[in-house]
Amino acid sequence: MYNFNAAQQTENLIKWIKDWFDKNGKDCNAVLGISGGKDSTIAAALCVKALGSDRVIGVMLPDGEQSDINDSVEVCRLLGIRNYTINIRSALEASFKQLQDCGIEITEQCRQNIAPRERTKMIRAVCQCNNGRMINTCNYSEDYVGYFTIGGDGDGDVAPLGYLTKSEVCAIGHCLGLPSKYVDKTPSDGLCGKTDEDNFGFTYEQLDAFIRNETCGDKEIDEAIKQKHLANEFKLNPVAKYEPGICEI
Repeated sequence: MYNFNAAQQTENLIKWIKDWFDKNGKDCNAVLGISGGKDSTIAAALCVKALGSDRVIGVMLPDGEQSDINDSVEVCRLLGIRNYTINIRSALEASFKQLQDCGIEITEQCRQNIAPRERTKMIRAVCQCNNGRMINTCNYSEDYVGYFTIGGDGDGDVAPLGYLTKSEVCAIGHCLGLPSKYVDKTPSDGLCGKTDEDNFGFTYEQLDAFIRNETCGDKEIDEAIKQKHLANEFKLNPVAKYEPGICEI
């Protein structure tokens, strides 16, 4: 059985973030998207602990109207971080028009994934205008089953939560003393109107148990998790590169 000491891991993680910035951008700012969900809130809070609130920048990126945008605003206020709001709706509409104008039929998968890619583009822009490093806020549970967008929320310069399951991230959030309304908020991608667990077909509790203990106690769910992992494993691997050998003459 895997044991997780949340208090110790929180302390270690704060130091790890500080050390990473010391080596990879000593005077740089941490820049991240603030969705109002648990992962971005907890990642931002960790960065504030590691670097100070004056070196953390939040970027809010609604697509037109966002029902929980007030949560994002409140998180930035709670943490005392500088923030920007950039509405991506007009940029998305322009992209869709360009695709349609050249005769491409836009699939639902394309429509859903353009949004996180546009958000990442803007976060990168904010980084370059503010001496920043982009924080990837994905957790291990989502990464394990490929629940992220390549070139979108899967991007970043450093991923503090990348080897922590969703339940472990939540435990760290509680250790940081963050309000329960953020730490225990029902996870949703904000794209298709469903919760993460609706999309998975199983719960985070089952997924995390499988990751750490190799079974969730339900063989059918175990198999479903394995299949999702195998189908999306390519997204976790480095980009394949051809290595030319020495040509014999």
